[in-house]
Amino acid sequence: MDVTDFDGVLVVGAGLAGLSAALAAAPRPVMVLASAPLGEGCSSAWAQGGMAAALAGDDAPALHAADTLAAGAGLVDAGRAGLLAREGPAAVRWLAALGAPFDRTPDGGFALSREAAHGRARVARVGGDEAGRAIMAAVIHEVRRSSHIEVREGWSLRGLLQDATGRVCGVRIARDGETCALRAPSVLLATGGVGGLYAGASTPRTLLGEGLAAAALAGAVIADPEFVQFHPTALDVGRDPAPLATEALRGEGAWLVNRDGRRFMPDLHPDAELAPRDIVARAIHAERAAGRGAFLDARRAVGAHFPSAFPTVFAACQEAGIDPRVEPIPVAPACHYHMGGILTDADGATRLPGLFAAGECASTGVHGANRLASNSLLEAAVFGIRAGRAAARRSLAGRPLATTPVLSVLPAADLANLRTAMSRDAGVIRDAAGLMRLLDLTEALTRAHGPSGPLVAARLTAACALERREIRGAHYRSDHPETAAEARRTLVTLEAGTLSRMAA
Repeated sequence: MDVTDFDGVLVVGAGLAGLSAALAAAPRPVMVLASAPLGEGCSSAWAQGGMAAALAGDDAPALHAADTLAAGAGLVDAGRAGLLAREGPAAVRWLAALGAPFDRTPDGGFALSREAAHGRARVARVGGDEAGRAIMAAVIHEVRRSSHIEVREGWSLRGLLQDATGRVCGVRIARDGETCALRAPSVLLATGGVGGLYAGASTPRTLLGEGLAAAALAGAVIADPEFVQFHPTALDVGRDPAPLATEALRGEGAWLVNRDGRRFMPDLHPDAELAPRDIVARAIHAERAAGRGAFLDARRAVGAHFPSAFPTVFAACQEAGIDPRVEPIPVAPACHYHMGGILTDADGATRLPGLFAAGECASTGVHGANRLASNSLLEAAVFGIRAGRAAARRSLAGRPLATTPVLSVLPAADLANLRTAMSRDAGVIRDAAGLMRLLDLTEALTRAHGPSGPLVAARLTAACALERREIRGAHYRSDHPETAAEARRTLVTLEAGTLSRMAA
């Protein structure tokens, strides 16, 4: 196998986590491998709400960490949550210094919104609902002008290179039928989540879990893959991916109502529309399943100000023939975020020497069973910076083996079948029969096509969801409708095709 050497950090993925890592690795050379042009194909650019951080005078990192712990249903690492909350304000200010145009108050402070399960208004926004796009534009501009960063667009991950000791020392990548290998002292995966595995998702369809799968096949520890968060209020207008109606709308006072105009959240939770996302998502799912429909009514709370206050949502509504100033918006839950991922330490290092991970494909321990709203961009920046610095400190690359597992390509028709099955059997409500049916499908498709990224990621999600016989956070088992007394994380490895559970 021909291998090209690169004496620096290979960053696979170009969302906020990957690009933050690339910038933080300076002055070490960095090569960013992106599957699409910068700013496209990543969830970061689609984020609407903003970044949560203790930026207000009446707030504190300890309060932010406490809300993060509460939302995570017993599975959040308290130390990591504290780290995220402490370093969060500096990360927001760093992005602002790069040019991210956060909304400001008349005195120059950050204009902050409150979102679900936050005890304070602490979400820094841009133009109401344009945070992700604006933040990414500022970061991409900085990356383009940084002499230590080389960007290669259009390349997809096909696997990791390892030496005889298991050390990760490079990647296999492919573009337009061409496959090549790059060897480097460190590899940092920032490949995003698994939203493309679901027929109903709010993320780019190209996010299929390849980073998670490649790390698993190489022997990395995978944490909590069963925990998938469903955004409660995706626009139910037949689009794939589904546009979001940002949670900030509910923070401004928008109500959830059924077809009869009746609010249903006050009966289910004291925080009503600002209850944790899993509770709101299941409530909307139940209303729709009962034939009553679910709608977000922002007429009273936003009304005529909608075009200027929430331009992204307004444009999506207009494209669907809806005027949210005068009519409620039909909504449904959509796959939005993967809390599970490649297990890392506080500096992004995995248990495979030479391999780092950051962003949604990583599991830092800060999200637990249910991510707190607007902690995702924050985690991408905070832990992306930490991972980039740590990866830059590595200086030796091993000799790659030719037997490293390679991800196959799943045909489009089979991927479509898998997406339908994931939404049906590993969605908002799960049971053993559906999860077994899903596992049977992944095994049959693997026999036919080999270990593709989508199949490995789907199998990890389904197998661990089947094993977790309880209700916890975003994971809801209708056939085990109770919560276990002890909260335990899932830690698994995939060796020779067999899942092995590790002690948490």
